[in-house]
Amino acid sequence: MELGLHVPNFTWPDGPRRIARDLTRIAVAAEDVGMTKISVMDHVWQIGHIGPPENDMLEAYTALGYLAARTTKIELLAWVTAVVYREPGLLAKAVTTLDVLSEGRAWLGIGAAWNEPEARGLGLPFPSTKERFERLEEALQICLQMWSESDAPYQGTHYQLERTLNSPQPISRPHPPILIGGGGEKKTLRMVAQYAQACNLFAAAPDLEHKLEVLRGHCADVGRDYDEIEKTVMGSLDPGKDGEKVEELLEQLRGLAALGVTHFHGQVPDVQTIRPLEILGEQVIPEALKF
Repeated sequence: MELGLHVPNFTWPDGPRRIARDLTRIAVAAEDVGMTKISVMDHVWQIGHIGPPENDMLEAYTALGYLAARTTKIELLAWVTAVVYREPGLLAKAVTTLDVLSEGRAWLGIGAAWNEPEARGLGLPFPSTKERFERLEEALQICLQMWSESDAPYQGTHYQLERTLNSPQPISRPHPPILIGGGGEKKTLRMVAQYAQACNLFAAAPDLEHKLEVLRGHCADVGRDYDEIEKTVMGSLDPGKDGEKVEELLEQLRGLAALGVTHFHGQVPDVQTIRPLEILGEQVIPEALKF
């Protein structure tokens, strides 16, 4: 099992003037200890379970472009892009740019969006749940078309593109991998089976095994090999201040690996001190790779 770092919080002790340097230290350390992915949220305000909306928040794709220049190996993605915050043609171009400038390390993480207050606050589109899922599917189709040899028009219910030209094409071939976040059984997991290279579910969800079985069923329905899809989960990567939680964390990872999970992506408490990343690199990542 691989581990990845999610960075949802930029409110660190030294304040905004040092965010760039702090984020660099964190990303370089995550890469050095063997984490395979690093992500930021696609939010414009901080979300409730992490802090008040007034806390520091960076725009996702600007931050990822910065991280592309500060790292060399680790894969980069928004976990996950709110589909209605950007027109799909521009989103495909942004991910392509990230892939080219990172020399093939970009993913498209995407979902149907959920944070209505921030969207309304900054005047971003936020249609009904039904429409957001319709737009999600069309956005996936547009990205895949723009990452193909076709520059034909795209005519959807919500999006109409006269020419899907995308030059340069991504370095990642056949295209940057797609991760779809969410566990909706009728729509989200069906789109994972049809369009994506990875799903994302919550590590602590009591119905995680059931969700994976639902995904397996959707794969059978669309003729997709279930084993092709990377099963990722989001949770907390907390080794403890002095490593006292390492065994507990390893036991959790073993259980998830038994279900077929191949990537654990998580927030690391006090990550700005770097020491938790070092503990993960010394005591957790080498063992997790054996699962």
